Amino acid sequence: MNYLVLTAGTIVIIFLSWIISVKHRRYHGVARFFSFESIFLLFLLNYKTWFSDPLAWHQVISWILLTLSLYFAVAGFILLRNIGKPDSNFENTSVLVKKGLYRYIRHPLYLSLFLLGTGIMFKNPEAKQVLLGIMNLLAAYLTAKIEEKEMTAKFGKEYLEYRKETWMFIPFII
Repeated sequence: MNYLVLTAGTIVIIFLSWIISVKHRRYHGVARFFSFESIFLLFLLNYKTWFSDPLAWHQVISWILLTLSLYFAVAGFILLRNIGKPDSNFENTSVLVKKGLYRYIRHPLYLSLFLLGTGIMFKNPEAKQVLLGIMNLLAAYLTAKIEEKEMTAKFGKEYLEYRKETWMFIPFII
């Protein structure tokens, strides 16, 4: 692995985590750093196998997960921007979004990160990749749990009611 690319990428992820979240006292950004970092490491480990053997079972699963990830990311961002009325960056909404995907799940963007990491993991599902995939899952879950505390502090009873009406990531499962 090229350590210069690894170092530069990690510095960029730290910088973006600071600018987007931590600087604004949104500490879920610390946990989210580990999700982004594990996804970055998975990419560095697997980029050479990205298009090899395209009809292999693991490649098919990978492309399905990557496509789903893209859908949840784009739809989630659009809803946050259009309905959430962010006042500084996309995640600092002034209105609790409860429409579209957010009508069913509270964290489509973190689901997207989980699907992205898992999709990249399936490009070459070896032991290191599976461990990084688990790290991504745990980091995304921890990020969501921390953000739920932040949202409860920000939106109060409205968010507590919203939590009762929705699932965290996948309807009827979690």
